[in-house]
Amino acid sequence: MYVSRLDRSWLETNFLFQGFELKTLSDIQEVRNQCDYVFIDLAKQNKSIRLAARNTPYSKGWLEDRKAPASKTSFEQEFSYSELVYSKTSSLVKSFMENASLGKALNVAIAKTAVSECVNSIINSPDALMWLTQLKNKDEYTSQHSMNVCIYSIALGRQLGLSTPELEELGLCGMMHDMGKMQIPLEILNKPGRFEPEELAIMQSHPTRGWKLLISSHGMPGSAIDACYGHHERMDGKGYPRGLTAEQIAPYTRIVTIADIYDALSSDRVYKKGITHLESIKILYQASGDQLDSSLVLKFIESLGIYPPGNIVELSNGEVAVIIETNPVKKLKPKITMLLDENKKRVKPRLVDLAKLDLDANGQPYAIKRILRPGDYDIDLNLLYKMGIVSSSLATA
Repeated sequence: MYVSRLDRSWLETNFLFQGFELKTLSDIQEVRNQCDYVFIDLAKQNKSIRLAARNTPYSKGWLEDRKAPASKTSFEQEFSYSELVYSKTSSLVKSFMENASLGKALNVAIAKTAVSECVNSIINSPDALMWLTQLKNKDEYTSQHSMNVCIYSIALGRQLGLSTPELEELGLCGMMHDMGKMQIPLEILNKPGRFEPEELAIMQSHPTRGWKLLISSHGMPGSAIDACYGHHERMDGKGYPRGLTAEQIAPYTRIVTIADIYDALSSDRVYKKGITHLESIKILYQASGDQLDSSLVLKFIESLGIYPPGNIVELSNGEVAVIIETNPVKKLKPKITMLLDENKKRVKPRLVDLAKLDLDANGQPYAIKRILRPGDYDIDLNLLYKMGIVSSSLATA
């Protein structure tokens, strides 16, 4: 990258030239030592390096060989800890967004600590935190969305075999990506119909607003600033606000973009209902290549599984259950907790491992028929969670 301008006078630094190219890690470190941020001139970027970047980490050939590490603990052991992490971090995200709405700089050190706890939980047993991403409240969409994008981004990073420091940086990118939305008027942010041209311009200004906010937050990693600024860019150059093309979109930004779209599709909003997991990943897959990084989309789908934790499913015999934990080997046979019988009547929750229990009460093979939409059959996952559906079903295992 070509550094064209600094956040201070060139005379206050020991750089020999007013404009230079970053070629080595030591160059980057020297800039970090003397500046909080710098300006990059894409027109002067070394084109041979940009072309070579296609064969560097996160490119198709590199991704094909990446494998997720085995979980360190069981879902049962991790869930209580993940509840604490999710609750504490969600509250923290809300406070960040309140500061963002006022244009205040964010406390990066506190954010990094919170993300680190999320990373630890996902490394231990990813299904625990992933289950909690399904507890959605349309009235708190923006804060929950940032929390969920953080978790989904870490989960994808884990699927890529990234190191703990890399996962922590990636998670921070996800947490910070939408801070600019807090400076958009609510009547525009929550508008149910089509935007007028001037409203669309304001809405599409949120990446730029977020970029300015994060730059003012001392210690904010450049990758998080970039993800905030670039999460609406697309591989074909038809995104906004800068119309970047594939070679200009950084790997972490590509990951956050995928997580952002998935959670937006699958969440209830003030003005629309969310769609199912399978419908959401179908849209991601259709957008891969032209708009999204196709290799990362496939890895993201791998990280979620066919039946992600917290999804409500209907079985082949008509019974209804909630997914508790995925099975990394037998992907069609997760652990589930029964909620309704074949007549859609409430039953006492009980945990069933489909990998071990082959037949239902009528001697027919157990199988998942379909994923239901949130709210089908009047099932309120948030209420079930408050009633202890997970802990009680684990206790009966």
